[in-house]
Amino acid sequence: MHVLILGGTTEGRRLAELLADEPGVRVTSSLAGRVAAPRLPPGEVRVGGFGGAAGLAAWLRQHHVDALIDATHPFAGTISFNAAKAAADAHVPLLALRRPGWVASEGDDWRPVGSLEEAARVLPGLGRRVFLTTGRMGLAAFAGPELGTHWFLVRSVDAPEPPFPARMEVLLDRGPFTLDGEREILRAHRVDVVVTKDSGGSATAPKLAAAREAGLPVVVVRRPAGPDGVTGVATPEEAVAWVRALGG
Repeated sequence: MHVLILGGTTEGRRLAELLADEPGVRVTSSLAGRVAAPRLPPGEVRVGGFGGAAGLAAWLRQHHVDALIDATHPFAGTISFNAAKAAADAHVPLLALRRPGWVASEGDDWRPVGSLEEAARVLPGLGRRVFLTTGRMGLAAFAGPELGTHWFLVRSVDAPEPPFPARMEVLLDRGPFTLDGEREILRAHRVDVVVTKDSGGSATAPKLAAAREAGLPVVVVRRPAGPDGVTGVATPEEAVAWVRALGG
């Protein structure tokens, strides 16, 4: 059985590790190529796009893929819709592997918003020293003159490209992060508001606990809706069980 994993996430790598030990399973992981030095999973790896849903469907047919697993980031919306259409067109079973979103705890001061642009609009009423943990993409939303007096600490794996905020310091780092480390970032940089996407998982969650302890507001960008009718699981182990069931 040939399984294609649309990966680039911790869950995608873990799934590739598990499937590599499954008898009779050939694993190919596809990475978008947005990170300069990605952590490569075991098995075969391809890097780059497919050319939309039609290109992905053609790849599925050409490489005799028996199962497609969408383990991309919760905010990588386009590829998930392309995967749904491609799987339907190529008649390949599709599974979505999505880590659960974060849930607010007692003492959290979360401000849910629908987009990065909305996050930028609410910042003036919350603080001026911003810990921006939404990655290097989409920084243009915070580059407008209305935020010209705000200071941003931008954390990302790779250096961002303009347009980005006028007053900005870049922290190049990759999770998982620790609670002690996040506490020190908030303290050392005198952060008074945090902006994040609801990416879920434990690797980047300590910033939420650190913000709660410090009494800071957290602007949380909600996840975009995914395609309808796609079976979903929350863990790589559940995805392995799905693959086993397909193999009969």
